[in-house]
Amino acid sequence: MKYFIILFVFVLFSCEEKKDVLLPKSNISIVTDVQDHSPIYIFFKTEGKDTIAEVNRKNSIISTNWIFNIDKRLPLKLVIPQVIKLQEKKRADSAHKNEKAQNYYSYADSVGKNLAFLPFTKVYYKTKKSTENDKVIFRFRKMNNMVSIDNTAIPKSEILNFINRMDYSVNPKIVLLFDKNMSYEEYIQNKILIQKLIYDFNNDQEEFIF
Repeated sequence: MKYFIILFVFVLFSCEEKKDVLLPKSNISIVTDVQDHSPIYIFFKTEGKDTIAEVNRKNSIISTNWIFNIDKRLPLKLVIPQVIKLQEKKRADSAHKNEKAQNYYSYADSVGKNLAFLPFTKVYYKTKKSTENDKVIFRFRKMNNMVSIDNTAIPKSEILNFINRMDYSVNPKIVLLFDKNMSYEEYIQNKILIQKLIYDFNNDQEEFIF
């Protein structure tokens, strides 16, 4: 698939109106090719002093892989409620459901110069604080290079080393907490940072946005 010409910006033409989606950037490609997919766009829009997440899913087909093209400027508090609605719609449609169909976030790999994708099919979003015990809690705050792991603050670059030093008799249940005010781009960059770790430990994932 030839993605280079649309590396940083998706453009959608509808009724002669041009709309852009500015994609997040990272220097790592998690997935580089997705076949049989439908695009979903969440645009950055302003009305007066208000910022709005405007969804366009007119071309989405339930049985295909869904690629979420979301503007990096949007805050999580506007993005995640829309993502939850779309996830629930796809999960609930038993008539057209395809068990192999996945959901992906798109982003631009600034080193490989290609469009890349981050899978999140098994993520279940919550918009309030977790009250359960026996979990390892990762808390990511807006524009902060530190992450709190069970109340211990460490640099993000040390996450994997920190986890490898911890002694678990069984694989822990990892829960991610994200500041609802962080940008979607920062969220994607944090997710890419810990992607391998999450897949090593968890099947379904819980993420709390508040």
